[in-house]
Amino acid sequence: MHTIEEKTAQFARLLDVMDKLREKCPWNAAQTMDSIRPMTVEEVYELSDAIIRKDDRETCKELGDLLYHIVFYARIAQEDGRFDIADVLDRICEKMIFRHPHVFAEGKQMTAKEIADTWELVKAKEKGGNRRIMDGIPESMPPMLKALSLQEKARGAGFDWEERRQVWDKVMEEQRELQNEFDAVESAADETEAAAAMDRLEGELGDVFFSLINAARLYGIDPDKALDRTNKKFRSRFTYLEEQTIRKGRKLSEMALAEMDAIWDEAKAKGL
Repeated sequence: MHTIEEKTAQFARLLDVMDKLREKCPWNAAQTMDSIRPMTVEEVYELSDAIIRKDDRETCKELGDLLYHIVFYARIAQEDGRFDIADVLDRICEKMIFRHPHVFAEGKQMTAKEIADTWELVKAKEKGGNRRIMDGIPESMPPMLKALSLQEKARGAGFDWEERRQVWDKVMEEQRELQNEFDAVESAADETEAAAAMDRLEGELGDVFFSLINAARLYGIDPDKALDRTNKKFRSRFTYLEEQTIRKGRKLSEMALAEMDAIWDEAKAKGL
């Protein structure tokens, strides 16, 4: 591993590279915060993929790409006289020092659980911080991640189930309410009644998703990872179904559902 001097030198090198690119590269010079924002989102997902694969080489590379974007934003802001990378680093250092008095001040020693349980309350005391616990959750965050963030922030303020198994009563309650709205849609007397039932159905379906995500959180399961696991399983089995159909010289559109189910069961039996 490298010394603090070597790490500092490499960071200074990155700043120098950024300066030269911004001054001498037409593409880099033309970029704005708005233009690189979508690319930053893509970089975050690429980093996430590398971490999930436990690929250290790719994780290192993607961390570099993301760090480059952070420096890029700071350089653009610097040109407008708003802030620079030193301000960015100073604010994160001050924030972390404030949020960890048990490390940087004469505070009592705390367990990891105690820190997590009081995290949102500590954040709420920050000078210039969010006025409300939920204020810091971006509206553009993907819904599943937003649900997790909402639940984690509520937990950090002490609003959570006393026992994790209690969440299953809520899941089943939401499922019953969802079924009631499915029945209402099917039995609607006219279009107006059906439209109203569909609107309620959408809300109840969201409640079921939210309760399941809450259950996953309480049991230490990443719901995004769990859903992606099922996505991969479905893709694998459907691809098997498609390939078997092609080998028989047929099209899926020409097959009966029972025939497709039989091949699907073959895929399951093969562990796909």
